[in-house]
Amino acid sequence: MKCLLVALSVVASLALPVKADTFPSRPISIIVSVAPGGTLDTLARLIAVSLGKALKQSVVVENVTGAGGLIGFQKLLKSEPNGYTLMFSNNSMVLVPLLNPKSEIDVVRDVVPIGAVANVPMVLGVSNKSGIQDLPELLRKLKSGELKPDLGSGGPGTTAHLAEAMFLQMSGGQGELIQYRGSGPAITDLVAGRIDAVIDQTVTLMPLNAEKRVRAIAVTGDKRTKQMPDVPTFTEGGLGQFNLQIWNGLVAPKGTPKQVIDVLSKALAKAIEAPEFKDRVEQWDAALPDKADRTPEGLAKIVAREQKSFAELSKSIDLQAR
Repeated sequence: MKCLLVALSVVASLALPVKADTFPSRPISIIVSVAPGGTLDTLARLIAVSLGKALKQSVVVENVTGAGGLIGFQKLLKSEPNGYTLMFSNNSMVLVPLLNPKSEIDVVRDVVPIGAVANVPMVLGVSNKSGIQDLPELLRKLKSGELKPDLGSGGPGTTAHLAEAMFLQMSGGQGELIQYRGSGPAITDLVAGRIDAVIDQTVTLMPLNAEKRVRAIAVTGDKRTKQMPDVPTFTEGGLGQFNLQIWNGLVAPKGTPKQVIDVLSKALAKAIEAPEFKDRVEQWDAALPDKADRTPEGLAKIVAREQKSFAELSKSIDLQAR
């Protein structure tokens, strides 16, 4: 009888859910589906440090590139849903499955949101070799067919890919969309003058504009940014319908216990409010998300909304996984 009671006790203990007070007991890995050096990677590394302090545990970033972000996404979904493998992503998380329907990934069904982290404006940067001085000049040359620029992005399904396809459609021009494995390599070629333009977030393009290594000619948003007051908005430049801004957030694979998500969500909220994180975000002309969006429920609403709107948008601008 005593042996039976011991055996039943062991079985019962195995059936207990994950305890929040035991998580995390080892390092956490955050997947980033692009190469090092771009906005997504930069923000991921910043939040990893702040989150690690909040959790009192090591948090490391793992770059898993390939297939326009699909490989990183698939690695997340194949990982054990225990909170130790997460993914830092943005609007592209919704785009990747749309551009790869054979993957059968449903972002609403297959991931568990933890919370939004930062909202970042997008900047149109041109190479110094391009000779382009401002957005009105670029729009004139695009509409007349005088210029068909090479536009570099971080790869199919990235926010830069979406932005550049939207920009060409809205401007009535033509250009070549050149895909890289992350915005870092694309911006390297922009600085070198091997491509004409990149539309990326302020995190990567603002410092290069300040150093005059590229020329920023337009920024999204209702008003000019604090750090780049000399750069007009797209509205001022004559393309007011282009106003894409990027949210960035943290997610876990489906099946991650609610207790673990709660721990991660509370730690993320604390990490976002840390002075070192807030100050750096402000320096990048980015903004902290509304408090409602920093929750799992808030990010879930954003993802569900964009899954629908991006499905319609990707068809209207013929966005291809190339």
